[in-house]
Amino acid sequence: MSVAVKELEARRLPPVVPGRPGKESRHTVGLWSRIRRDRTLLLLMAPGVLFFLVFQYLALFGNVIAFKDYMPFLGVKDSPWVGFANFQALFGEPAFWHAASNTVVISLAQLVFYFPVPLALALLLHSLIQGRVRKFVQSVVYLPHFISWVIVVALFQQVLGADGVLNGALGGSDGHLVDVIGNPDLFKPLMVLELIWKECGWGTIIFLAALAQVEGGLYEAAALDGAGPWRRFWHVTLPGLRAVIFLLLILRLGDILSVGFEQILLQRDAFGPDVSEVIDTYVFYHGIRDQNWGVAAAAALFKGVIGACLVFAANKIAHRMGEQGVYR
Repeated sequence: MSVAVKELEARRLPPVVPGRPGKESRHTVGLWSRIRRDRTLLLLMAPGVLFFLVFQYLALFGNVIAFKDYMPFLGVKDSPWVGFANFQALFGEPAFWHAASNTVVISLAQLVFYFPVPLALALLLHSLIQGRVRKFVQSVVYLPHFISWVIVVALFQQVLGADGVLNGALGGSDGHLVDVIGNPDLFKPLMVLELIWKECGWGTIIFLAALAQVEGGLYEAAALDGAGPWRRFWHVTLPGLRAVIFLLLILRLGDILSVGFEQILLQRDAFGPDVSEVIDTYVFYHGIRDQNWGVAAAAALFKGVIGACLVFAANKIAHRMGEQGVYR
């Protein structure tokens, strides 16, 4: 047999796993064999998968209520079909468009003023040399994330309310009282301030993980080339964070019509519905409380469709700019 024929026969042989003679490669292992092998990891993952299946995916079938005159005592199946009548009633109501405009304004304000704060905080923590100081600061700034909105709103009321700490200090020094809680003009800035205080520390986790992947030799090479701190940030740090920034921006655009329902609901009565009404509170008060179930489902479906369209459009723009985005 010639050498060429022997080489061809050798290429046809199945691959052998080094160090494990007689065993199949991982590419030829059957499905049930992989399930038995990874059963522990699959069991650990099962509660999370069930949660998303039940409360995220199976719940999507409830959107059919948006096309029916839903009555709880009849059920989804027996409620009469009304087509797009709920959407016509929703889009013909000025209160909905007022809530939608408030939602967009608050979301854009949070996007513009809140989004850069976790990035700046991550850069500050990343620049700290002493590991103990960094861990202590991280622990402190992470803590507000685990506090409920009920406590956060109560803290801000105790500090900025009419009888709060700030007004008490100003009143004691013959100063002017600051009317923050209950002032409609300060509602939107207060929403952004509360979100920054509560979530900026938690938002630094992803940026810190991305900064850890930036090679330190790039900073040293840039410094040897004479690049200052600003140019190192612009040409080394930002390119390393660009993919993460695009990803978070796309995901944030998907939630642009969803602002903190609990945060706003707790302060709606103090500021009034004219400035604090958003789509989520509109659905709660005009849909669930008034039992307009079909209109409430239509508003929620409209919000979801707009969010999905924004994600698809932003992802397409990210692809044209050379980024991977959420998906390919």
